[in-house]
Amino acid sequence: MKAPTKRHNAAFGKASLCAAALLVLSSVFALSVGRYTISPLHVLHVLAGADHSVASVIVWRERLPRLLAAILIGAALSVSGAAYQAVFRNPLVSPGLLGVLSGSAFGAALAIYCGVSVLLVQFGAFAGGVMAVCVGLGIARMSGQKGALALLLGGLISNAIFTALLSLLKYTADPLDQLPAIVYWLLGSLAQIHWSQIDTMAPLLGAGTIVLILCARMLNVLSLSDDEALSLGVPVTALRLATIGLATFLSALTVSLAGIIGWVGLLMPHIARLMVGGEHSRMLPLCALVGALAVVLSDLGARSFSAGEIPLGMMTELFGAVGFILILRRLKSEVM
Repeated sequence: MKAPTKRHNAAFGKASLCAAALLVLSSVFALSVGRYTISPLHVLHVLAGADHSVASVIVWRERLPRLLAAILIGAALSVSGAAYQAVFRNPLVSPGLLGVLSGSAFGAALAIYCGVSVLLVQFGAFAGGVMAVCVGLGIARMSGQKGALALLLGGLISNAIFTALLSLLKYTADPLDQLPAIVYWLLGSLAQIHWSQIDTMAPLLGAGTIVLILCARMLNVLSLSDDEALSLGVPVTALRLATIGLATFLSALTVSLAGIIGWVGLLMPHIARLMVGGEHSRMLPLCALVGALAVVLSDLGARSFSAGEIPLGMMTELFGAVGFILILRRLKSEVM
């Protein structure tokens, strides 16, 4: 057992170092690219406080908040996805399983439909996501069954309910004003990110992600069967609900901040697992790094591929689908 552990630890060290280096390089490049191009060396001078020109205003006020949001969202979604996959013992599970994405989408759409401020739209997205998960958990309890299967069924029903409610809102919305705003928000974007949002959301997203990473050993236990976990003295039901609650909290926060960013929570845990194995104390930190890198690169592509900015959700859907195809054979072996 020692040899595989040493090998996996060495792989974790190399993979983490590589992912961190790529994230730093991508971040500097992301701060450089835009309608006003700034050289990477100039960006470093700005970050060091050695420059106070127009470039400094662009980097500090416009690009840096957006970059930090991309890093936080990517890390939170990826770690949440890995937590969901551990809880349900299924590699095809994502943060949208219990209806958090459809609930958040409905909450935001309802706020836009009512014509409230952007801040209330974000609050509506968060509240809708939490409500959808509560509905799913309530349905699971009403079924009289316990375990991951009951939660899965409750989540599927909740997801269907809030998807239908969202469709109803889109059907009745003003096609000249409300509907375009709803559709654009649902596609996901970091274009409206400012420091005020980062100041509020960063501590919550960062703390929640770190807590999930620190709970890696508990997630290893949840990956076992319920009987095995109970034999070890682990309160499986309480631990499962706590993990779902925290992962849902993080997922709802990301949707409230940037709209629906798909595929990150599903695909990034697989990439991390392929690199360092399924032991969560190694996999989760790497998962956070590759998730952050994926969203930073996707956002960079969203604002670089055309004169007008492409919605971030469209980029992650495209890259995610291609990436899923590339690892499909490995996923088949895991499911079987």
